[in-house]
Amino acid sequence: MAADPTVPYAGLSPERILEALESVGLRPDGRLLALNSYENRVYQVGMEESAPLVAKFYRPGRWTREAILEEHRFVQQLADAEIPAVPPLAFAAEFVGQLADDRGSCTLPEYGGFAFAVFPRCPGRVPALDQPDTLQWMGRFLGRIHALGTLEPYRHRLTLDIDSFGHAPRDWLLAHDMIPPELLPAWRSVVDQALEAVQACHARAGNVNLLRLHGDCHAGNVLWIDEADAPRYGAGALPGPHFVDFDDSCMGPAVQDLWMLLSGDRAAMTRQLGDILAGYEDFCSFDPRELHLVEALRTLRLIHYSGWLARRWDDPAFKAAFPWFDTPRYWQDRILELREQVALMQEPPLVA
Repeated sequence: MAADPTVPYAGLSPERILEALESVGLRPDGRLLALNSYENRVYQVGMEESAPLVAKFYRPGRWTREAILEEHRFVQQLADAEIPAVPPLAFAAEFVGQLADDRGSCTLPEYGGFAFAVFPRCPGRVPALDQPDTLQWMGRFLGRIHALGTLEPYRHRLTLDIDSFGHAPRDWLLAHDMIPPELLPAWRSVVDQALEAVQACHARAGNVNLLRLHGDCHAGNVLWIDEADAPRYGAGALPGPHFVDFDDSCMGPAVQDLWMLLSGDRAAMTRQLGDILAGYEDFCSFDPRELHLVEALRTLRLIHYSGWLARRWDDPAFKAAFPWFDTPRYWQDRILELREQVALMQEPPLVA
């Protein structure tokens, strides 16, 4: 049966995955383990003569080739600076042909209509964000990431701003009739109030610097290796945090990579922020005006998330993973959530 061209990954069979890896000179042994990813398809792949690797097949049409390569270059710069990020493998021109860059290699080969990248498998667990030492350690490396991130801008990737992450998803949801009619007036009203409040937060923050970010720096995108466990993972496994999945890397304010590590009430978040900045400012200065943006950025993330789910709703994997999305209850909860955000954006910011 022919693959359905309207389904992004219909043609990505196990056989094609293995063939893609063989096309760049790798020798998979046939073992595939699907990892938790929806935007792309990501697999742990067993190798005949080496440790397992992780293969990522990018969603067709989601990013330009230039944008993905720009992300790859940033992660490689981080690794070259001994910052614990995981760059993709580079394949020689004999395997990638005209896709090779001026160094004669390529981190983004193509096979069967799919662009893909291959990464070393990074072990580790979710970091314990309730531990001050863990937060300070992560802060040190985030400071180093941002110090390097300021050296040059992205030219092909998004900027995290109210238009891209607020107005665009709102307009798409309205244009495609995603909100139940009986809830549309309430949702439209509160999302407009929320975006006005986001704009006011940006006005209070003023003209803050934008830099290359991780962009989605939550606990699920950081793998932690305990000092006692590092030896059993091999010589290259260093203790501490390892930052993975730079798919959402973008230009934005530094605080975007900090606020998702905070949780609890205001007092708890203030303590956590202090722990992070105690490490962060060893390597990079932090502009406290950016704290006006914490709830604004959270609000944009909530609006963008609904838009992301809606744009992917034709993908069967999304219907299976998020069955609650296409229900009135989902939109009722979003209305309440945005009302809470409007109130939070009126409160004084956290204090560094």
